[in-house]
Parts: sequence; C-alpha cells; structure tokens
Amino acid sequence: MESFLPYVLPLILLPLSLYLVSFLRKTGPTESKNLPPGSNGWPMLGENMEFALSGPQQFVKERMQKYSPEVFRTSLLGEKMAVFCGAQGNKFLFTNENKLLTSWWPQSMKKALLFPEFIESNLKEVSALKRSFHHDILKPEALKQYIPAMDSLARQHLDSDWLPNTVVKVFPLSKKYTFELACKLFLSLVDQEDIKKLSDPFTLVTNGMFSVPIDFPGTAYNGAIKGGKIVREELMRIITERRKEIVMNNETEGRDLLSKMLLVRDEDGKFMSEMEISNNIIGLLVASFETTSSAVTAVMNYLAGLPHIYREVFKEQMEIAKSKGPNELLTWEDIEKMKYSWNVARESLRLTPPAQGAFRETTTEFTYAGFTVPKGWKTFWTVHSTHKNPKYFPEPEKFDPKRFEGSGPAPYTFVPFGGGPRMCPGKEYARLEVLVFMHNVVTRFKIEKAIPNEKIVFHASPTPAHGLPVHLHPHEK
Repeated sequence: MESFLPYVLPLILLPLSLYLVSFLRKTGPTESKNLPPGSNGWPMLGENMEFALSGPQQFVKERMQKYSPEVFRTSLLGEKMAVFCGAQGNKFLFTNENKLLTSWWPQSMKKALLFPEFIESNLKEVSALKRSFHHDILKPEALKQYIPAMDSLARQHLDSDWLPNTVVKVFPLSKKYTFELACKLFLSLVDQEDIKKLSDPFTLVTNGMFSVPIDFPGTAYNGAIKGGKIVREELMRIITERRKEIVMNNETEGRDLLSKMLLVRDEDGKFMSEMEISNNIIGLLVASFETTSSAVTAVMNYLAGLPHIYREVFKEQMEIAKSKGPNELLTWEDIEKMKYSWNVARESLRLTPPAQGAFRETTTEFTYAGFTVPKGWKTFWTVHSTHKNPKYFPEPEKFDPKRFEGSGPAPYTFVPFGGGPRMCPGKEYARLEVLVFMHNVVTRFKIEKAIPNEKIVFHASPTPAHGLPVHLHPHEK
C-alpha cells in the first residue's frame, strides 16, 4: 500500500490545486465555437482520474466510440486538450508541426527535467542543439561504430546479471543495461558508482515526471523535482570537467556524444553552454532509461510467451552466430541480416508501444474534421487509435510479424516513434539496441514466462506489474 502513496496523495490534493490553477487561468470565449465532441470531466479534476484508472488504451478507445473516431476533446493535466485519432489524425499533426502546432511538455516534465531558467522558455529555445545535429549523430552511418560496444556490454550484462540465476526480472535489468549503455556511449562513463550517481535520481525523475504537479513531500512529483536537481548537478560536474579536458588536450574531434556537443558551434560560431548541453543529454538519457528499456522488455515478453516466435528468431540469430568467430563482435552487416527479428520487434512495439504519444500546443486556431480547435489548446496524438484498430491491423490482438513484410503497414498507422519533423531521432539507435540484445539473449537462453498472464500497468511507459520474471534455460554448447 505504501508504494501507492506517492500517486494517491496528488489525487487527494488535486481539487485544491486545480481550483487555484483554474482561478488564475484566463479563459477564452470558446463555448460558442464548434469544438470537438467530448467531455471536460469533473470540475477542477478534468478526466485525470478516468485516464489513470482505465489506462490510456481503454481511455482513448471508449471516447473514440462515444464521441468521434477522428478527434475528441478532454481535460488532462489541467489543460484543454484535443486528442487526434486514426491515421489521418496522426498525419495532420505530424505534417503541421511548426505550421499550426509547436512542441509542448506538461509542467511536471519541465520542472523535473529542466533548469529553472528554462522552464518558461519555448521548447525550441530549450535546446540550442540543432535537430539536424541530432540526426547526424544518431543516423545509421554514425551509429555503426556503436554496434560492437553494444554487443560487448550486452555480453557482460548477461554474464553478470543473467547467467548466475535461473529466474531474472527482465524490466529492471533492461533498465540497468540500457542506462549503462547510454552512459558509456554518450558520456564515456563505465564506473558503476559514477553511473549510479545518475541512475538512482533518474528513477525518481521517470517515476514522477508525468504525475500531477503538486510539489508536496511524499508525492511522486516531489521526488521527480529532487531527482532532477541531483541529475542536473551531476551532469554539470561531468560537462565542466570534460570541457577542461578538451581545452587542456586541444581536442578537435569528439570521442563521444558529450565531446561532440562541446565542440559543435551554432551559426554565429558560439559554443553551447553547459546548461544547454545538459538539457540535451537529459533528453537522450530519459529515452534510454525509460523508452528503450520498455521496448526491450516488450520484445522479451513476447519471446518468452510465444515459443513458435522464439524458434524462428532463434533460427535466424543462430545462423548469424555460426558465421562469427568465438569472440567476434556483431557488425552492421550482421544487423542487416536480422529481418525476421526486426519484424518481431516491430510487432512487439505495435502491441506494447513504449511511448503512448506526444503533446503539442496550437499556435493558431484551425479546423479539423469540421471542428474548431482554438489557439492555445493542447493536442495529443496517440498510438492507441491505430495500433490495435482492426481497420488498420486485422485481428489486432494477434501477434503476427508478417504484418511488416513487404511494404508493411499503411502510412501513419504504425507510429511507435512518432512521425514528421518531430519523429524520434533515436529510432535507429533503439533498433540497434533491441536487435543486439535479442541476439545475445536468444543465442544463450531459452526463456519462459514465470507469470503467464502478468498484468501490464501504465506509469511513464507500460510496465509489467511484477517486472517480467522469466525462467532461464541456457543452451548446451
């Protein structure tokens, strides 16, 4: 019961908090407009309770059926919100980024992740790092060099944390692995104590960054605020030390992501500040700590629960393993052979997507599907309006990797990484990390779920209620 207190306390205090917010908030004359159908929920509470209790998938499904399969309105996180649905809704939001919409984060996220100086800033101003630079450092050509390091760390991780046991909990171990890998590749951190200085407070951040923003002792949000402050302080220490090293050694080429950020200049020839670099690294670490580990867990969940799928993946991966020397690490060419494995991974992400969608803010009033969405409203696109929609995926609950053969799903229907100019730049990084981990697990173990019908609960991402314990059956050499 105690573990639920950080989440229950905000709900007890929520009415008072939201009353103050609504009292101070200016409201526009929107009632006379043809707004999307829907409900604002309870006075002051909105539909936060319904969203939390039913989960995002059921919440979206019920309102699509009740109000509109195209767009409906709701009130979440103290904001008036239009939820866009279906492939057309996804396409509209993705293609109108920077035209009708701009990026938006809930206040709870901004206060947990960013320096106070940046909280009121437009998200575009938060990151001085150009999106093109993100794509340059995370595109396939740049990531090829990471594959051997990913493979090496995956082997070490399985040797130390999996092999000595007969049962392991996949979710916490995948978090440990993905975060250690990010620290190594982005920051060149390998010492366990140094990594722990970041991972412990990061747990507080991810547990509370989507909670109701009430900074009261004992709440998840309060923990996220404290954890974020510790993370930023530690990153600032690392960044400052690295800048001194670069100047002292007259370095001109970055040995990792941090060094590359310290060496890059903007169009005016200026270097990024330590705070700006910290903002960017925090964003990448959050993705690796929460989203990528959730993707790895989803794949392991289906491999452990579907023996016929496991057998086909095992067959493909063993062909690759047999072509390698005893200690030879994986290469880009090996990854390109993992066709079936990647289809399995994509089907896992369709059924259990790590991210539920993303928010935007309208910069101008516009009309969609005959309804008016006022300026200043928040919008939300969600994987749950297409991923399990029989209109796009027949027998949507069936696990079928063949859906991704040939040309694959129709555009804007499979969106675990978003789309348009805001498509996740780490998509290829996640693909490599998932495939490398799959290769190492299936070539060493047959895995079997310890709890066949383990419930999935939603926090920042879908989480197995008991951490996905699996029985390990090592292969005979």
